[in-house]
Amino acid sequence: MLRTVSCHLSLDVRSPLEMFLSVAVADGAYDRTEQLVVRHEDGPLDVLEIKSAHGARIHRVLAPAGQVVVDYQAAVTGLADVAPVEDLDLVEYRRPSRYAESDRLLAFARDQFRGLSATDLTQAVVAWVSAHVTYLSGASLPTDGATDTLLKRRGVCRDFAHLVVALLRACDLPARLVSVYAPRLRPMDFHAVAEAYVDGAWCLLDATRLAPRDGMLRIATGRDATDTAFLSSYGGNLTLRSMTVTATCDADLAPDDGLAPRVLR
Repeated sequence: MLRTVSCHLSLDVRSPLEMFLSVAVADGAYDRTEQLVVRHEDGPLDVLEIKSAHGARIHRVLAPAGQVVVDYQAAVTGLADVAPVEDLDLVEYRRPSRYAESDRLLAFARDQFRGLSATDLTQAVVAWVSAHVTYLSGASLPTDGATDTLLKRRGVCRDFAHLVVALLRACDLPARLVSVYAPRLRPMDFHAVAEAYVDGAWCLLDATRLAPRDGMLRIATGRDATDTAFLSSYGGNLTLRSMTVTATCDADLAPDDGLAPRVLR
């Protein structure tokens, strides 16, 4: 399997700042060729790679005021190792977090999914979110969490993923958010999905059903969007002028109902 991905960000930096990018595919067992270039209107900027959890790689850039362009591209051949299971993860990913407020959804989740566990629980949660939340660009705020999505019944991929994660945690199942490149995603963008700990492994879940899970590539993994944002900045301010994301795969990816067990490779 050959997967080719890229992203292009055009930024207007209004005052000098420290910028962190989470756009590179995570480390894995696959073969990877890639290039990340960050260029200011006056020339290229230095990029420092910082290793993060679950193979993620964050890139730090000190950007002066002016126009900044980020270009990343990668070609990945083969599959990654199955995600390892760490004891600490099984504790951390049961806890409520900023955007997956499972403690506020305990009564609803335990009533709605009473008596279910493992695969039966993940399938029921994915099916419920798919049936009751409408995908609608611009329908949510960057500060919205799972409770907001449950009330509004609409959102984008991160809202779907946050709600799935929160409902599973409310039922005592470890769950986490993953940012991915997703070949055949429509509309094309960075994509957010969930992983849940089932039968000794991390199972890949996507309630949007907008892309085949078999083609997805991990970027970052964490409690929620706090840990997986593709861009964050400190000490100044910037405006994202434009963004283009691409993801293709040469394999024949079968249609995906979002319910059959999958792992992120």
